[in-house]
Amino acid sequence: MSRCRLLAGCALLSVAAPAAAQELADRPVAPPAAPAAPPADGQIRFSAGALEYDSDADIVTATTDVRMFREGERLRADKVEWNRKTGKVVATGDIAVTNPQGDVAYGDRIELTDTLKDGVVDNMLVVLEQGGRLAADRGTRLPDGTVTLDRAAYTPCAVADAEGCPKEPTWKITAVKVTYRPERGRVYYDGARLNLFGLPTLPLPRFSHPVGGSSDSGFLSPNIQYSRVNGLEFALPYYMRLAPNRGLTLTPHVYSSVLPMAEAQYEQLGTRGAFRVRGYLTESRRSDDLNTLDPTDTSRALRGYLDGIARYQFTPEWSASGSLRVTTDRTFLRRYDISRDDRLRNTAQLQRIDANSYFAITGWAVQTLRVNDRQGMQPIALPEIDYRRRVADLLGIGDRLEVQLNSLALSRRDGQDTQRAFASARWDLRRVTSWGQELLLTAFARGDVYNTNDTLATAVASYRGDEGFQGRAIGALAAELRWPLIGGIFGGTQRLTPRLQLVAAPRIKNLSIPNEDSRSIDLDDTNLFALNRFSGYDRFEDSSRATYGAEWALDLPGIALNAVIGQSYRLDDRPGIFPEGTGLTDRFSDYVGRTELRFRDFVSVVHRYRLDKDSFQIRRNEIDATVGSRSTYALIGYLKLNRDIDLVEDLRDREEIRLAGRVAFARFWSLYGSTVVDLTNRAEDPLSVADGFDPIRHRLGVQYEDDCLRLGLTWRRDYRQIGDARQGNNFLLSLAFKNLGR
Repeated sequence: MSRCRLLAGCALLSVAAPAAAQELADRPVAPPAAPAAPPADGQIRFSAGALEYDSDADIVTATTDVRMFREGERLRADKVEWNRKTGKVVATGDIAVTNPQGDVAYGDRIELTDTLKDGVVDNMLVVLEQGGRLAADRGTRLPDGTVTLDRAAYTPCAVADAEGCPKEPTWKITAVKVTYRPERGRVYYDGARLNLFGLPTLPLPRFSHPVGGSSDSGFLSPNIQYSRVNGLEFALPYYMRLAPNRGLTLTPHVYSSVLPMAEAQYEQLGTRGAFRVRGYLTESRRSDDLNTLDPTDTSRALRGYLDGIARYQFTPEWSASGSLRVTTDRTFLRRYDISRDDRLRNTAQLQRIDANSYFAITGWAVQTLRVNDRQGMQPIALPEIDYRRRVADLLGIGDRLEVQLNSLALSRRDGQDTQRAFASARWDLRRVTSWGQELLLTAFARGDVYNTNDTLATAVASYRGDEGFQGRAIGALAAELRWPLIGGIFGGTQRLTPRLQLVAAPRIKNLSIPNEDSRSIDLDDTNLFALNRFSGYDRFEDSSRATYGAEWALDLPGIALNAVIGQSYRLDDRPGIFPEGTGLTDRFSDYVGRTELRFRDFVSVVHRYRLDKDSFQIRRNEIDATVGSRSTYALIGYLKLNRDIDLVEDLRDREEIRLAGRVAFARFWSLYGSTVVDLTNRAEDPLSVADGFDPIRHRLGVQYEDDCLRLGLTWRRDYRQIGDARQGNNFLLSLAFKNLGR
């Protein structure tokens, strides 16, 4: 016998308990179903197990599962007395009344008029169509559908546990008087009090909220936190419903140590797209801004941040999108815990995509928040124009041709300006031999035109290129062979795939061309077999080479293991153009690989590495692991870059570890935390200020979360100080009523 059946008697007793109990649990009766054929206007249709008629008093008494229907109103009861002279209907015993909106009212005794639309109900329970429920000692239904309840309670939370047994809702609102207006979709309270975990905790002013199905104006969940810099913070958002598709949220942030900050967010949804704009504004001392030259300046200045996003779909092919992110200074976002990004990117794009072509006009601008970066050196792209066309089966042999046209204009206020245009064509033919080998033949050609100004403003000489106009022709031929070998093992399947790629490319002008988009280069498993192992268009690998490696996969019940390893060899002896430390500077490259292990949904480990070709020393070691379930898990991330170079480049040596986890120690309670630790020392990076174990930040918190409440307390500590974004402790108290207004 289940636990619920053992408690069935208790549940029935609670339903019949005194009215003051404000019983929110389900009643042991199903609401009446709609009739197959609704009655005509003004007529009442009913059914019952037995029917008596008192001709003297003109009273009809129906008993045993009585059901009555009239104009969308439905009633079910054990017994109904209908006085035909007065039009009064009295129903008793397991009553359920459903209105046309789908709301169901339950009660022990109800007095109605013969329209079934109005009346008085004892021990009333109203289950709203949107999911919330109201219970009261006594309720009154008016002809317009308004329900007035005395000594009532409201909750949107579950009132039964996973086994179907009654339980106290996580939170509810009790009030002296509650009014529910279905035509407005709102519930109004007088003399209300919030009850959390069954305990009365907070008296509330007179207020109202929607029951769901649409947005409405009102206050949202507050936010409370403490930081060393700003002190205690209290934020209370207020949402203003301007139209069904438009809304404005105003949020005042009040601090104990600094001046208040205003936040506003406007969002709008249309038939073709949507956009959202958000802004912050406050005032502080100029010396709090890293841009000021006087660290003792006590005069005040406005500080703020503006961001927005928009996307519109005009036709199935054409769309436009954009994003806006701009701030007054470099530390505002960190100080007020809005964002930790070190760059803000603004974009605008017009795009057309169909089955075989792509066209886009894109522009972007970047605002740097890094302390040592000059804003004048940040590029502005106005615009990049990119067109691609794919032609299948061009020669009728299953081949594919892809043509690309691209142009880009980069300008800097204090730096180098670059304009670029190119046209390229790539032809691929894929074949499978009778022995099962997969052969891919590729031919590639491209022509470039560059114009460069102010090249001396670029500090790294290899990035500058030659001043003025430069042209370049690129060509390459490639053949790649894969041979999948598949067989059974250990009750599963394994697959071994040797790979061999040959690429022939003549020497081209590379260093005469500026390098804007190919600066970040490192050999790994993702670009080992790429036609061009540079990340962008400005550099092209102009060496003939052979690349070889193998992929291995093992699939067992619940276990998946994948691995890849490879190396390349440059066939010609001319010097390469790759920077030192990338693993590609010698004729033989370093070994690179990836190993991935998955065990059901419990373990996921990905390991990427690069081994020195001579000493087998690890030059890149990256591990990302996830262990656990959705409620209890651990995340481990480790990265070590050991490029073994003395030059200071864009990608410097680094070592760090990232840890995060969550432990569910009760049904709805969990403990979580995360940390990032910089393990770099000056022997690895001359510019590093770390000592080999330098925490960057950590977070620790506890949280309760169920179907309708999230309550948490988080402690975060920052160890880095940038201007007025100082190191120190931050505490955040979060309380969210997840289904309020449902």
